[in-house]
Amino acid sequence: MRGHGVSRGSLCGCLGVLREQGLAEPVPGGRWRVVRQGDHVGRRPLPQRLADVITSDGLSAGSDFPSASALCERFGVSPPTVRRALDELHAAGLVRESKQGKQ
Repeated sequence: MRGHGVSRGSLCGCLGVLREQGLAEPVPGGRWRVVRQGDHVGRRPLPQRLADVITSDGLSAGSDFPSASALCERFGVSPPTVRRALDELHAAGLVRESKQGKQ
C-alpha cells in the first residue's frame, strides 16, 4: 500500500472485485493468490473434496483410498493438510485407518 500510495480500503475494494471476477482468492495467513486462467480452484473445504473421491473414483466399502502423497498431488496441498482432512473423514466414519503393509 505504501509503495503505491493507495489506502487499505482501496486495496481491499480491488481485491474484492478480483475475487468476484475469479481472478484472485484469499489464502490462509491473510494473503491472496492470483488465479490463472484454466486453474480450477476448489472452493470447498478439503475434507469435503476428499469425500468426493469416494464417488468420483467409484470406491466401494473396503476399497483402498488413494495414498496421502497421491492426494497431495491431486489437490495441490501439503501432507499435513491431507492428514488433517483424512483425520476428519476418519472421525466422521467415512474412511478407516490403515497401516502400511497390513492387509
